[in-house]
Amino acid sequence: MATLYTIGHSTRTSQELIAVLQAHTIQTLVDIRSFPVSRRLPHFNRESLESALPDAGIRYVWMKALGGYRKKIREDSPNTALRNVNFRNYADHMLTPEFETAIGELVRLAEQSRTAYMCAERVWFHCHRMLVSDWLVAHGHTVLHIDAEAPPRPHRLTAEARLVDNKVHYAGDKLFT
Repeated sequence: MATLYTIGHSTRTSQELIAVLQAHTIQTLVDIRSFPVSRRLPHFNRESLESALPDAGIRYVWMKALGGYRKKIREDSPNTALRNVNFRNYADHMLTPEFETAIGELVRLAEQSRTAYMCAERVWFHCHRMLVSDWLVAHGHTVLHIDAEAPPRPHRLTAEARLVDNKVHYAGDKLFT
């Protein structure tokens, strides 16, 4: 089983992000933003990261198929515990072959090198990284959330997450977000 790290770039400088990644000996950074651009922080644009990270000894990979901001894809969502429609839509996306292929690639990368997956939000539980982390932990992997101000925190499976037919579901009463 693989060990993976998560990080949100937030408002860091590119040098701060690189320093945090290097402090955790991250070799591969997987960008799981649907849109790897930032008007306010252009150093987090895909092209900027593709240029800056290899110079720091870190491989950059963009995985659009793991990106957030998913549209509603089903009327009969089994993920009724997720009150936030964006999280529910993403959880529904996690039931698709597209997600399964992409998450398999993420795991393969993590088996080959020390890997972190990144989105913009600094706080992992305000981000779809929470749901990706649930999937990974439910399938036996270890996930550690990087915070520059504290040691990495192990991810604990969200209370309402259930593994059903090898897929993560969030069924039940409205839980959170």
